[in-house]
Amino acid sequence: MSLDLKDVVSLSSETLRENDVFAHAIKHSRLPLCITDPTKPDEPIVFANRAFCDLTGYEEAEFIGKNCRFLQGPDTSRASVAAIREAMAAREVTMIEIVNYRKNGEKFINALQIGPIYDEEGELIFRFGSQLDISEARERERKESELRTAELLHRLKNIVNVMSVVIKMTGRSETDPEQYSEKVIERLVALGQTHFDTLTTERPRQLEFEHLARTLLLAYAPLGDSQVKFEGAPVELTGDMVTSLTLLLHELATNSVKHGALGSETGLVALTWSKDEDDVFHMTWREHGGPAVTAPERESGAGIVSRLIAASNGALDFDWQPGGLVVTLNLPIDED
Repeated sequence: MSLDLKDVVSLSSETLRENDVFAHAIKHSRLPLCITDPTKPDEPIVFANRAFCDLTGYEEAEFIGKNCRFLQGPDTSRASVAAIREAMAAREVTMIEIVNYRKNGEKFINALQIGPIYDEEGELIFRFGSQLDISEARERERKESELRTAELLHRLKNIVNVMSVVIKMTGRSETDPEQYSEKVIERLVALGQTHFDTLTTERPRQLEFEHLARTLLLAYAPLGDSQVKFEGAPVELTGDMVTSLTLLLHELATNSVKHGALGSETGLVALTWSKDEDDVFHMTWREHGGPAVTAPERESGAGIVSRLIAASNGALDFDWQPGGLVVTLNLPIDED
């Protein structure tokens, strides 16, 4: 799709400036926009609106007659420049991300859209370029990616310890070598697959909480379903609830295997949940029969999960009782 300006653009840059409809449309637009003339040597800028000046820090007199490359700098990639040249040669409307620089030397990521403007005979007479500073959006994406990577590394580090406990506790309960081998392989495969399915999925899928909880906790429990009790009515999770609860259950199960009830042959985890009339999800995690519990000195992964829950307007409480950890969660269900 191209910008349809041919009805209001004539063959001269002077008329381009004087045309009331065109001038009013782009002069007062909040979207930075410039017009270049491909019929002249080095395709100079012949018009730009106020928003373009505000974005770049340059006044009109400083760039009229210049090629747009004056916005490029040390970190402008050759690939971006090549993509622009290809789009211009193909006379296509294209959006290209390119690093540009303001007059004060500050760089920004520009979502540049360029496209041709033709006259009534189909001749190329101008080219438009709209700019959009997406630096903050890209920085936010980078930080989110770093957080996801840190979380994944945290899980991968813990899984090694969890596997050690699984192997050791399975060996205590199984004396037959063949059955011991089968159970260890079965549990390690389930544990690994659970990590893969729940932590590498980009889009959280809708599913019922009990299915999620059973899949996760039975993969962690060294002695299987004898160590975990589930009780609650069907509750369908929506949107980011899947991600938040997956990370929470991973953290609780890992901690329980290493320090709590799931690391003991007599240990038990009781998981209960419900949904109230205000569409708030309530969950309680209660451990019994494990070693004496003391509160950790560092928040570690639990802190990450707590911040994630808080960002969803939820409340998460850790009660490090001597007889076993009790965790309560209240999380609004976002139907959207």
